[in-house]
Amino acid sequence: MLPKVPENRRPLFTIGYGARSLEEFITALKANRIKYLLDVRSSPYSKFKPEFSRDVLQRCLERAGIRYVFMGDVLGGQPKDPDCHTGGKVDYDKVRTQPFFREGIERLRKAFEQECAAALMCSEGRPEQCHRSKLIGEALTAAGIPVSHIDEDGTRLTQTEVIDRLTKGQMDLFGQVPFTSRKRYGPREDNENGD
Repeated sequence: MLPKVPENRRPLFTIGYGARSLEEFITALKANRIKYLLDVRSSPYSKFKPEFSRDVLQRCLERAGIRYVFMGDVLGGQPKDPDCHTGGKVDYDKVRTQPFFREGIERLRKAFEQECAAALMCSEGRPEQCHRSKLIGEALTAAGIPVSHIDEDGTRLTQTEVIDRLTKGQMDLFGQVPFTSRKRYGPREDNENGD
């Protein structure tokens, strides 16, 4: 049985920059009192929105009083390990068994226990389109850690609400849907995609 989390305990947040400008993104972080931004992109760069590339983003966040932490090496949606792929897609059930992923979740558990005001960031504006809900959010929920997703319009959604959006309330016979990446990546070399 999972430990009972006090209702007033601050959840871990997730956010995607999506169509937001950098200014809108930082405003959303401040509105949710975020002090630590945990970048969970496998490759922390964007050729379409270079202001969200690691170095530029880190400098802008520091000026806003928010600490940037890269965690895409342990929680990224495109792991290099070929054992994490099925049919060219990232298989999130396989990723969850990997030591690097478990290490990342343990770091998040510690951040939660220390009541860090943290948000996990990726590129997709809608959480149901991103591994931060299908992979990380599911793992955190299974560990008894509450998750709040900041949607593209600033609305906060629970993990359950996001998964219901994704599955349209339809689960398989065993009560859950196996999640994978939306795109086919196959085992990969480093590239410019952030998911």
